[in-house]
Amino acid sequence: MSDPTSRAIAVGVGAVVFRKRDVLLIRRGKPPFLGQWSIPGGRLEFGERLEAAALREVREETGIEARIVGLIGAFEALPAATGEADRHMVMVDYAAEWLSGAPIAGDDAAEARFFPYDEALACVGWDETRRAVEMAAGLM
Repeated sequence: MSDPTSRAIAVGVGAVVFRKRDVLLIRRGKPPFLGQWSIPGGRLEFGERLEAAALREVREETGIEARIVGLIGAFEALPAATGEADRHMVMVDYAAEWLSGAPIAGDDAAEARFFPYDEALACVGWDETRRAVEMAAGLM
């Protein structure tokens, strides 16, 4: 058993960004889930509001400007799912609407682009992210 003081619980944010019926996805350039398609997102910074963090992550990873439409929910990536034995991630995801910009991979994204909704669902590798995309579609 690992030392409990070395274990971490981190808070992350993400956004399912729609441009009409297309969904913005990024190919992850870093672990966890390296190389997999996902929604833009990352860690919450100290003193930052959740919605502001989600929009910042979208901007940093894709160059897209978006507007929050609503809260999707909270999701967890447990150590077994991430392959990182001492990391438990709690993610707060939002539905968002594209305002401007063309997707350009930045920060820790290897690629960024819009996919038709059904194709986006097929591309996403993690069930919880797929569920977030489906839930976001219900808010749009």
